[in-house]
Amino acid sequence: MSIVTSWRPRRGRNVELLLLIFAVAIVVLAYVSVEGATHGTIPANLATMAGGLLAIAVAFHLVLRFTASYADPLLLPIATLLNGLGLVMIHRLDIAEGRSITGGMALRQLTWSALAVGIAIAGLLWLRDHRTLRKYTFLAGACGVALLLLPLLPFVGREVNGARIWIGIGPFTFQPGEIAKIALAIFFAGYLVRTRDVLSIAGPKFLGMQLPRGRDLGPILVMWLLSLAVLFFQKDLGSALLFFGLFVAMLYVATERIGWITIGLLLAGGGAVIAWMLFGHVQTRVLLWLHTWTPEALAASDQLAKGLMGMAAGGLFGTGLGRGRPDITYFAESDFIVSSFGEELGMTGLFAILMLYILLVERGLRIAIGVRDGFGKLLAAGLAFSVALQVFVVVGGVTRVIPLTGLTMPFLSSGGSSLLANWTLVALLLRISDQARQPLTDMAATGPIPTVGARR
Repeated sequence: MSIVTSWRPRRGRNVELLLLIFAVAIVVLAYVSVEGATHGTIPANLATMAGGLLAIAVAFHLVLRFTASYADPLLLPIATLLNGLGLVMIHRLDIAEGRSITGGMALRQLTWSALAVGIAIAGLLWLRDHRTLRKYTFLAGACGVALLLLPLLPFVGREVNGARIWIGIGPFTFQPGEIAKIALAIFFAGYLVRTRDVLSIAGPKFLGMQLPRGRDLGPILVMWLLSLAVLFFQKDLGSALLFFGLFVAMLYVATERIGWITIGLLLAGGGAVIAWMLFGHVQTRVLLWLHTWTPEALAASDQLAKGLMGMAAGGLFGTGLGRGRPDITYFAESDFIVSSFGEELGMTGLFAILMLYILLVERGLRIAIGVRDGFGKLLAAGLAFSVALQVFVVVGGVTRVIPLTGLTMPFLSSGGSSLLANWTLVALLLRISDQARQPLTDMAATGPIPTVGARR
């Protein structure tokens, strides 16, 4: 007669620590390569830089070890490596532009990185159960919309490069739409858990697909109009695409009906045509996308052409860190940091970076599968999909798969608001994964699992 016992999965904290040390070692090696190629010496502050980065990573690891011991062991090393590589490339561009360490972008990015990690740690210590966020569903939705509209206010709103997506108080600027992404994901998860049974009711069939009922189209039409409002008033194509795509993806995950995907694609296509007909900056981006090398496109902007030529110069294995000229491309540290890596690390190095993002998204989707409550499933899936969509939009724009949108690469690109949002996103995934990987016998302390909206 066999005895059935509860299987306890490995927590993975020791594996996480080893991967963190490996990630920091790769970042330090990249930093030494940049300094060696540009200055011909090993940097004098190498020990301080390596020790500081390792201390930040280990501090986060210790918080996980004592407050979320079952959290996914791969998320933190991946985020640390991506953030560190972004710092190295921004420092390399500072050198190319002749900026000093104190006056360059790398020091500012490092400061934002430390602040973002600190906020993520504070979030983990405060949020002991992700299901608590479900109580604030509509508050999160109101905050998300308010953050989207904040740049439209007089005095605080700032228009940068034709897009009004920034707020500024004195020398301090911030992009609230990055935080709105997380707030709206929480709202979508809480809303869809409550309403997905109604949204799943079958409607008419068309070309073999089961479409939703006409009376249930209200939510997706509201999100479509909100995305068009963001595009019209803020002239921000990337954010409009991200928010609408996030809602449609979470709607599909909640209802498992492909008809919502079909309607979403049709509305997105219609919105793109309307935007192309009404807005000159959208027409310019389509021109750059379809006719990059024509005199008309080059007269409008040669940014995309320079980025493509830089990646072509990198070839398969790249010119080497510190040996290319990524600074020739405009905004090489933000919008076009992907082309900067493509030039100096080549297609091989760029594929390795993209594999890190694929692993990050895969772990997020795995968390969504493993967590036991409907709200957590939708929230984890939405957060993972937002990273996937943002990476696709950025890389697709730089490589001419789709028009440029103005979004930045998560963790890599220069920008404090993006770092704050993405480290908070990782903290939420870590908290959800802690409960997803816990044995049932260990979940008594976290309270009963809500059955509202649970699928069988």
